[in-house]
Amino acid sequence: MGEVAETAARRGWAESVLAYRHGAVRAALFLGFSSGLPLLLVFGTLSARLRETGIDRTTIGFISWVAMTYAWKFAWAPLVDRLAIPPLTGWLGRRRGWMLLTQSVIVLGLLLMASFDPGHELEPLVIAAVIVAFASATQDIAVDAWRIEATGPELQGPTAGAYQLGYRIAVLAAGAGALYLAELYGWRTAYLTMAALGLVGIAATLLIREPVPAAQAAPTPRIADNTQSALFRIAAWFMTAVVGPFAEYFRRMGWLGVAILAFIGLFRISDITLGVMANPFYIDMGFSKADIATISKFYGFWMSIAGALAGGAIVVRYGLRAPLIWMALLLPLTNLLFALLAARGRPDLWLLAATISADNFVTGISGSVFIAYLSSLTNTAYTATQYALFSSLMMLPGKFLGGWSGAIVDWAQVHGWTLPFIGDLLVLVARAPEHQGYVLFFLYTTIVGLPAVILSIWLTRQELAAPAPRAMAEASSGR
Repeated sequence: MGEVAETAARRGWAESVLAYRHGAVRAALFLGFSSGLPLLLVFGTLSARLRETGIDRTTIGFISWVAMTYAWKFAWAPLVDRLAIPPLTGWLGRRRGWMLLTQSVIVLGLLLMASFDPGHELEPLVIAAVIVAFASATQDIAVDAWRIEATGPELQGPTAGAYQLGYRIAVLAAGAGALYLAELYGWRTAYLTMAALGLVGIAATLLIREPVPAAQAAPTPRIADNTQSALFRIAAWFMTAVVGPFAEYFRRMGWLGVAILAFIGLFRISDITLGVMANPFYIDMGFSKADIATISKFYGFWMSIAGALAGGAIVVRYGLRAPLIWMALLLPLTNLLFALLAARGRPDLWLLAATISADNFVTGISGSVFIAYLSSLTNTAYTATQYALFSSLMMLPGKFLGGWSGAIVDWAQVHGWTLPFIGDLLVLVARAPEHQGYVLFFLYTTIVGLPAVILSIWLTRQELAAPAPRAMAEASSGR
């Protein structure tokens, strides 16, 4: 499965943990924060803001499609991979130039989101959210390329763990922090504060070094200047920057590449689909914004951090095969705890804490494991484009299904009792019929995640005919 982490001898736990001391690994912490900050502000936190304003669940679900921007970033990743931004590229380099541009747009977009009232200005608020999401997805392309190119194969696990740590800190700020601020001072102040936190990414970009990739993509073909037309230059650039990364991937992976892409798309479909309705669910259950911030966000943050750091060490210690299978199984199974919470019928803080503990710890581990896995699949000649393809596919199915989540909850709330066999199941939640829609929704998110388990087991039995991409890159550069 292209597991670069398994090409070296197994390391002890002490050496695995000490890998976090590396400078590039520490830098990934701050870049992870910059990448993680905008997501909830156009996704989960925005859903809570809209629900509290009185926006219906179906509309909230469709607005969550704003976050599908992240799932389409592979479409413009070739531009980020190859296009210079005068004068930023000359000043900062290819990766850092794109980072600084997108981080500046994110800050401006969050300022716009702070200025609009969803009750009366929903359309401009959504447009501002789209701007933030597009800039954030583009930032992710550049940050992921920097992260992969800045370290060798032996540090991909710890780098992924540090990135996840920074990402989770940002999620804490954009989740619990924004909810606390909204409770005390209102949503406008909350979003203004988040815009200020966007300066962390700008500062990090200015301080880190531009990485030197291990390999370069094939140069754009050139012919004599007097015959080289604009059309030829565009076609040549398209073949090199756009077609080249995808052709290289399938040339290296063969037919197995299709199965790998399917696995990538299915791996996190269960928790991404659930995420759209998480905050509306908490509010409908009767939890206060302070309860949500304290347990779901603040406490959940520490469980995610524990999982992310454990995931990085697990990759160094055990490789990727077994952890991928276990995470593919545990991700959908934790959704059953949400169904149990909905069946409870009332706000139970202890059950919420147990649910968040299991869900966030598993999500943290799976994040580090899966980031390391996706990194192992890339060729450093096409880092940004190939990683953007993989991470986009990871998000796309879940984000698409998540857009229908509000409609599914509303439909199941009305029709759940009439479904064959399901009606008998709902007898178990007769004490809380007002939440039967959520119970069915969480069961549904569990079921849609199970195909990834089967595919992960099948893929671990397959052998790749080509060497790992990073090994190919190093060989081509004479290392």
